[in-house]
Amino acid sequence: MRGSGRGRIFRLVGLLLGLVLWAGCAVPRPEGAEPLRYRDALFSNVTRTDGLSYGSAPDLQGNAVDLKLDLYQPQGDTVSRRPAVIWIHGGGFCCGNRTSGPIVSLANAYARRGYVAVSISYRLLAAAGCGGNPNPTQECLVAAQAAQHDSQAAVRWLRRNATTYRIDPNRIAMGGSSAGAVTTVLGATRSDDPGTSGNPGFSSKIQGAVSIMGGTPTNEYIERGDTTTVFFHGTQDTTVPYAWAQSNAQAMNDRGVGALLYPFQGSGHTLPGQNLPEITEQSSYFLYHVMGLNQAED
Repeated sequence: MRGSGRGRIFRLVGLLLGLVLWAGCAVPRPEGAEPLRYRDALFSNVTRTDGLSYGSAPDLQGNAVDLKLDLYQPQGDTVSRRPAVIWIHGGGFCCGNRTSGPIVSLANAYARRGYVAVSISYRLLAAAGCGGNPNPTQECLVAAQAAQHDSQAAVRWLRRNATTYRIDPNRIAMGGSSAGAVTTVLGATRSDDPGTSGNPGFSSKIQGAVSIMGGTPTNEYIERGDTTTVFFHGTQDTTVPYAWAQSNAQAMNDRGVGALLYPFQGSGHTLPGQNLPEITEQSSYFLYHVMGLNQAED
């Protein structure tokens, strides 16, 4: 009964955020004296564990791809149930890796706040790369779905290993940049399509989503019960069109999911770049609210 009530609180807070903040205002700073766990950086040092296998899936030739992640934890932390966040790199579904600078920076920033953070590798199935096309090719659609399924296997891996890594399985978020943000939006809206990349028997549902230059070309998968999402996007982005984020966020709000569109006026496909501190702060405030971290263990 307690879990059910908590879920209703999360959905209500997410909906309120979407309705109140749709116009692109700043996310309210969570209340509490500094330093406040999950809002502020509490830990000076982070421990990273590299190359953990979280699943396996075939490439286009049917060869098995070993899916790996790097795990970041606040050094010296003793809390037994901590929120977790998955960070997903960009690269047009052809390129990039989990050691991408912005993704590593975000993983470290969140671990210093008390999260368990992971950065993941996933199948890169679009040899020609994707981006700049408002009507994605079939190759890009296949690659995006593969990335979605791999990221969902990472969600399930976190739940499977919640006791080992002291994770609260009811507070798992996902975020990414560019192709990683497209993957994140799919993860927020397609928990009913979990794929077979590993760790069956656990939910693929996430409790918060952070899209940095991401979105999907249509709103066909968005429905009531999806995950509340914040979209950080440059208004002049033509690689992943700003119109995608606008349309996705509007559809989420129309369907009672709750979403925040946070535009960077005049920016192209250049985030996070110099805006990384602002995005880190605002996304951490957002996840604090939508995952109910004022009620989490501290």
